[in-house]
Amino acid sequence: MAGGLGLFLFGMSVMTDGLRGLAGDLLHRTLARFTRSPASGAVSGAGITALLQSSSATTVAAVGFVGAGLLTFPQALGVVFGANVGTTITGWLVALLGLKFSVGSIAYPMVLGGALLRLFGRAKLASGGTALAGFGMIFIGIGLLQHGMAAYQGVVTPETFPDDTLGGRLMLVAIGVAITLVTQSSSAGVATALTAVFTGAITFPQAAAMVIGMDVGTTVTAALATLGGSVETRRTGYSHVIYNLLTGMGALLLLTPYTWAWEYLGPGLLTQHAELALVGFHTLFNFLGVLLVLPFAGAFARMMLKMVPGDSDVRVLGQGLDNTLLKEPDVALDATTHVTTQLVAESLRLVRDLFAAPQDIADEQLQRVGDAADRIQAYVDDIHLAPQQENDWRRLNALIHLLDHLQRLLDRCEEEPERVRVLVEVTTLRAAAINMDEMISQLLQQIEQQRWEDAREMSTGFAKRLDAQAELLRAAIMADMATGELEIPQGTSQLEAVRWLRRGSAHISRILTHLATLNG
Repeated sequence: MAGGLGLFLFGMSVMTDGLRGLAGDLLHRTLARFTRSPASGAVSGAGITALLQSSSATTVAAVGFVGAGLLTFPQALGVVFGANVGTTITGWLVALLGLKFSVGSIAYPMVLGGALLRLFGRAKLASGGTALAGFGMIFIGIGLLQHGMAAYQGVVTPETFPDDTLGGRLMLVAIGVAITLVTQSSSAGVATALTAVFTGAITFPQAAAMVIGMDVGTTVTAALATLGGSVETRRTGYSHVIYNLLTGMGALLLLTPYTWAWEYLGPGLLTQHAELALVGFHTLFNFLGVLLVLPFAGAFARMMLKMVPGDSDVRVLGQGLDNTLLKEPDVALDATTHVTTQLVAESLRLVRDLFAAPQDIADEQLQRVGDAADRIQAYVDDIHLAPQQENDWRRLNALIHLLDHLQRLLDRCEEEPERVRVLVEVTTLRAAAINMDEMISQLLQQIEQQRWEDAREMSTGFAKRLDAQAELLRAAIMADMATGELEIPQGTSQLEAVRWLRRGSAHISRILTHLATLNG
């Protein structure tokens, strides 16, 4: 039994890793793109959790996207609520495939086939193999769990557990909470309860009360995960606790009517199909909980804002990145991408303001953008990926290069504002400065419209044209210096201004190129 439970837990972990690698960041982008209200968030949260088989991954993504400004807190609440429904899919897999239609005979070939794909496949194929091997291990674990429990038939009986009374049900809820705390997985607890009810070790009402406790037990993990987290992390974690407690109380009230309904439909059905009745009950009370809470999502969010006061870190660029996200590197990368895109737009506005009035750029403005770049750079240093995660690896490299060019551009703005003043004030150089100002305005429009490839092509083309124009300007300035029309100090100042223009446009071109890769 212990080995079967361990294999189930390990199989779930392996399968989730494989599914995550198979899906890449597509699911998280879908979450950010299609979550426009608490209701759509609930649908997205349920779907993504069902596909990834991990409610924690979905919840962490929601917290991260709130911190980065991609989602509002009420939208994230919908995702958290929906994730509870998505977790019930595991129970259906166990009941239908592991118990009703046993796939134990093909589970071992699944593990072998998945392992071979993992060893010899690349990228998506390897991730698919990992998911397949994990899927096989889940059902091997269920088979061992079943086999182990069969030895206790006649020894462990429903009479061994508390009676089906209010006090007994509360005791069973407490047992369910304890099981979740030990296994750190409500899915493992549900699988154990399903196996127990299938072998007759416990009755349906006893198993249902334990499953309610397992759902409540996940709140302890959620509460612990908030320690040391940001305001958004604490609000989301505490929301999960309160919501699950309310859902658990509602489930206890629903248990008796649900049992009566099965008995009304057909005497003996509940005994014959106790495992299906159990997963049906698990899905039903979670689904009803979401339906009942969604109309009050706004009020629920306001209550949480009062319970966990504090200003959102989103207001300060780069401070919404929570270290909690680093447990899910792909989510951390998505959140950092969004914040970095905002930083690029803010930096381009700074350069445009510098060209409009070089003498009016305040040190505070430069300091604010520079500090944001430093914060994001420090956060990126803690995002660690494996080279096998090809798409995320490519994006992380693009992010590192982008921040490098951005830092250099900001350094030039801070250390060499006098050269920009020369570009604006000298008649022969003013046309090039105006061109750069117009190009930046167009790039900001492309970023706002999320037309990344257009922005890449525009910045690259402009950098090439400006490079050619700079050569002509340099030649003209040196000719004027040679004929005495320009004094050496003035000519040198103009040459340095042209160099600034050329290097600045090159940095912007590289930044937009990497930004397109990052958002591609």
